Amino acid sequence: MYDLLKGLRVVEGSAFVAGPTCGLYLAQLGVEVIRFDNIGGGPDFQRWPLTPGGDSLYWEGLNKGKKSIAIDLTRPEGRELAARLAAAPGEAGGVFVTNFPVEGFLSYEKLSALRPDLICARVMGWADGGPAVDYTVNSAVGVPLMNGFPEEPRPVNNVLPAWDLLTGAYAAFALVSALHARQRDGKGREIRIPLSDIAASTMANLGYLAESLAGEDRPRMGNDLFGAFGRDFMLRDGRRIMLVAITPRQWKGLTDVLEIAAEVAALEAELGVSFAADEGLRFAHRGRLFPIFEAAFARKSLEELKPAFDREGVCWGPYQPMSQAARDPRLVAGNPVFAQIAQPSGRTYPAPGFAGTIPQAARQPPQAASRLGQHTDEVLSQVLGLDGGEIARLHDAGVVAGPEGR
Repeated sequence: MYDLLKGLRVVEGSAFVAGPTCGLYLAQLGVEVIRFDNIGGGPDFQRWPLTPGGDSLYWEGLNKGKKSIAIDLTRPEGRELAARLAAAPGEAGGVFVTNFPVEGFLSYEKLSALRPDLICARVMGWADGGPAVDYTVNSAVGVPLMNGFPEEPRPVNNVLPAWDLLTGAYAAFALVSALHARQRDGKGREIRIPLSDIAASTMANLGYLAESLAGEDRPRMGNDLFGAFGRDFMLRDGRRIMLVAITPRQWKGLTDVLEIAAEVAALEAELGVSFAADEGLRFAHRGRLFPIFEAAFARKSLEELKPAFDREGVCWGPYQPMSQAARDPRLVAGNPVFAQIAQPSGRTYPAPGFAGTIPQAARQPPQAASRLGQHTDEVLSQVLGLDGGEIARLHDAGVVAGPEGR
């Protein structure tokens, strides 16, 4: 947690991954993020993985450090409250992130009528308003047809929702950019950020689109690294590692550690090439190189390779389950990005704060997620200026709720 954006308020009306990720990143930089949900929770409130008691670890993870207000969004009065929150007055307010539809009670037209300089980042599925999630967009841009091994006929989806995560980060960047522009010109803006456009743009930026337009859809190649030398290898002790050699230094260090420089040189002489000078040639001739490396790795254990790899600057990583990654000091255990925090589920476990590090600033520990509706009264009072009697009336009418629906 850092305070780079302290003093800014962002209201979040969203669910699932992209919108909540945007709010999470902003909260980790000091933004007061107020998330509104339906009483009883939105569609992601009990999304798996769940604790034995039914609490969503997913929801806790994406909503750390946010304030929570519970509103009955099925009723006109509840929808009016949500709109007023999004367009609340003040120099630090009027900034809204949502994945609600373009049309409806949270449309930019209706919100900007309440506050003309409103900034809204709207996460969408397809740019035309059609429904989509990460997995359906991913299938449409062709990534699952590139995943997997050549002999596997079925598409292979990603476990990681890459487009959701990129869209969330893009939305946070867009909101801060629009706020900077509002400070300059006083104007509000709606920025629509469809998953489909993030996915298509990213594939084009990485050259996949141009490659396919030249008549070459990227084929499946298992774990081979496209355009360079990289693959998974099995060691003598049964461990498997992912290895990549892109730079000349990495290539030399790798061949030296494995004691195969002479074999590689002989292959270079036979083919009339220099693998050290051109990473593309390592990829083009990987069918000849891989057997040499497979045999060399089969003679080595991870215990003897690790110090040699580290000494020579070889780029590699072990294959390990998440439970083991949690004990890895470079990833979680011992990583200052993480701290043990108690969550509303009653469980205490490592949770990350802001993933970047500012050496010139002290890092504050991450904050836990709120209980659903924990800040209902506070938000109604401090942001909308309602008095105690009006807040009590809203509770009695069932328009709003506190923790556990109270």
